[in-house]
Amino acid sequence: MRVLFLSSHGLGHLFPMVPLAWALRAAGHDLLVCATGPAVRGAAQAGLPVIDVAGGSTPGGSAAGVDALRAHFQSARTGLHGAAPTSVAQHDPDRIAPVFARMAEPLVDRVLAVAEWWRPQLIVESQVQAAGGPVAARLGLPLVEHGFGLVRMPRMAERFRTHMVETFARLGVANAPLDLHAIDVAPPSMIEGAANGWPVRFVPYNGGTMLPAWLSRPSDRPRIAITLGTSAPQVGGVDPLRSVVAAAPGIDADFILALGDADPASLGLLPTNVRAAGWVPLSDLLASCAGLIHHGGAGTMLTALACGVPQVVMPSGADRFVNAAALHRRGAGFQVESESIDAAVLQRLLDDDALRRTAREVQAEIAAMPPPIDLVKNLEALVL
Repeated sequence: MRVLFLSSHGLGHLFPMVPLAWALRAAGHDLLVCATGPAVRGAAQAGLPVIDVAGGSTPGGSAAGVDALRAHFQSARTGLHGAAPTSVAQHDPDRIAPVFARMAEPLVDRVLAVAEWWRPQLIVESQVQAAGGPVAARLGLPLVEHGFGLVRMPRMAERFRTHMVETFARLGVANAPLDLHAIDVAPPSMIEGAANGWPVRFVPYNGGTMLPAWLSRPSDRPRIAITLGTSAPQVGGVDPLRSVVAAAPGIDADFILALGDADPASLGLLPTNVRAAGWVPLSDLLASCAGLIHHGGAGTMLTALACGVPQVVMPSGADRFVNAAALHRRGAGFQVESESIDAAVLQRLLDDDALRRTAREVQAEIAAMPPPIDLVKNLEALVL
């Protein structure tokens, strides 16, 4: 079987698909990834063959694509164009559909050209990559939407279609049906309602690198990891961490700033118990940590849950308010405004046994979900 993977721009949308790609390859299937921006390098580093369908340019192949993405994140600082959503059901996927449809339209012809050359039998795309719909319709292929978080966004390809009418018409598939399927990585206890498609275990993948020597040595006091993910620093910088860094000296713990390529210089001289670690795969770091402080990104939150680590979330936009509210409601962490973080918040993260117990409950729940290898037979059945 030949499977074409399409990733949207962000690493947070690519990384959840990597374990399924590995499972398909382990089962003897061929695959190719089409991606843009950071996801191109991310796919290559995961050992996957990848083509840059934006030709090294901006996310949507144009400055308009970047502007649309930035506007989406900025308007989402209070949720989506209004009050911050506190429920998975409150997040309206129809509001983000035009943003990602606009970003994908310049990519459609390039993805189609790759597909006509490579001749896949199936397309798997990240849930907000809108290029797959018109290509799948044109070639008569099944299309599988791969989820990456908690927000319920069923049948996104059909939502995108309403904003890509001219593209579908230009390809001669204005009325062609979509053979649409979905994969859901959300733990059932963290969402409202049923799974969106086939449930699958979230297997943390955060990139590969040589681990620092200090990570392999036991620490004589607890470690707390701090991250803003891969996308948030590009929009808002690292300033949300000022309060965390200021409060750290009052806590008997080591704090690890896992900021990837983001520059921590604006945080000033770091306290002696705060280490700037650059890029460290989050799941490997969390194996030695008692807690995590982060921005609320879906991949970051699910990685911590899969590791059984309690969390403090400082939501900053997009789906992050939804994630923070779900985590708080489940009892595996709690939500705090970044400027309100103080020593008491940090101490609670270390001392609250109820948070730790609940985080381990969700960890066990994730471990009991079907692994990606179990989905291979479902995907094979789509092309028979």
